[in-house]
Amino acid sequence: MGQENSQLVDDSVKPRALESRTLDSVAKFIKDGKASKIVIMTGAGISTSAGIPDFRSPKTGLYSNLARLNLPHPEAVFDISFFRGNPNPFYVLAKELYPGKFSPTVSHAFIALLERKGMLEMLFTQNIDCLERKAGVSPTKIIEAHGSFATQRCIDCKTEYPDDLMLEAVDSGDVPHCITPQCNGLVKPDIVFFGEGLPESFFNNVDVPSTADLVIVMGTSLTVAPFSQLPGLAREGVPRLLFNLERVGDLGSRPDDVCILGDCDNGVRKLAEALGWGDELEELWRKVAGKDKEEALAAEEERRKQNLTKDELLEEEIAKLTGDVDKTLQMSNDHKEWVSKDLEEDTKTIKPGAGAAALESIDVAPESAASQAAVSLLVRENAEEVMDSWREVTVKENPSAAIHGMGNSVSTQESPPDKVTEPQQDVVQPLGASEATPSAPPKDIAE
Repeated sequence: MGQENSQLVDDSVKPRALESRTLDSVAKFIKDGKASKIVIMTGAGISTSAGIPDFRSPKTGLYSNLARLNLPHPEAVFDISFFRGNPNPFYVLAKELYPGKFSPTVSHAFIALLERKGMLEMLFTQNIDCLERKAGVSPTKIIEAHGSFATQRCIDCKTEYPDDLMLEAVDSGDVPHCITPQCNGLVKPDIVFFGEGLPESFFNNVDVPSTADLVIVMGTSLTVAPFSQLPGLAREGVPRLLFNLERVGDLGSRPDDVCILGDCDNGVRKLAEALGWGDELEELWRKVAGKDKEEALAAEEERRKQNLTKDELLEEEIAKLTGDVDKTLQMSNDHKEWVSKDLEEDTKTIKPGAGAAALESIDVAPESAASQAAVSLLVRENAEEVMDSWREVTVKENPSAAIHGMGNSVSTQESPPDKVTEPQQDVVQPLGASEATPSAPPKDIAE
């Protein structure tokens, strides 16, 4: 969706400005002072984590609410001709979307952080939610290609309408009318409707992308012209970075294009960490969002889970399980390395045939590291002698250990195995490793 007929650049083609097509290379490019004029282009994808509903999705309920108003089609709510005849559906929607109900996301905060550092040349946005302004981005740095709720005016005489009166009208569900005597025209936010031209500010700044030394595209499908043409205005050799769920436009077709597919906020956080700005970004985000750390993270996690599909949640649980297993195995490997090193020293002093004596000389619990080390050494020397001696000690000092054993390597039968041909490496494991390492995923994941 939104992807033009462009091919990904071949892996054999080396970048011109970047060291490689990675996020770390983009971060190095910025840290080296090569990105002093960053131009950003954004769409609805940077605002979804704020809780702003996608009015085209049936799950939001916005169009479901509008359906009872007998719209000819959903897009009619943004049609200027329809608005002139029936403005009520738009103001039903406006009450849901009006600024003040939502807070900036991490992506908005990152844009504001770039301006603070003197790197933001211009932000082009398709969004009408004003969250860039709320995050602290200067209005002079923002080109709202499709307008916004920031201002409003009469659609007939173009007289501006006061903000406080507009807020009262939206909250009460009333349709505002012009304050000019004898006009009484309908008042509409300065949002671009179908049938209207884009703001003059857009065309006055359309050449700005050609002056950029880094272009960042975030959360847009690039399907609506002329906005969709902006990334292509960047000069050849200028890095272009995409944060989006999928590749869009011709992003990825140039040698210095870097496409980070996934959630915008996650991608932005990774870039901030690579730049060494991680803590600074999180602090700014909490400040502009008006939340403390715990509240902000809890709210974001809840929104994230609501947006995940069942399959994505399953993959996440499996990844978490895999991580736990890897951690346990790493602990086991670290323990084995320690024991092996210890055994190298012990091998120099323990004489052949001293298996039972060495084992019985350990005045500690059979489950201890020292006991395990002796057992491992003696398995190499004489497996059957070790198995017999181990049982004698475990039954004497800890009867339950004779049943559970180490890593389940000790048989629960009354006689030792018929034959031990290889030293059993899994004998040496950290205490409890056999219980901590699941042999199969939980039932709910396996199914």
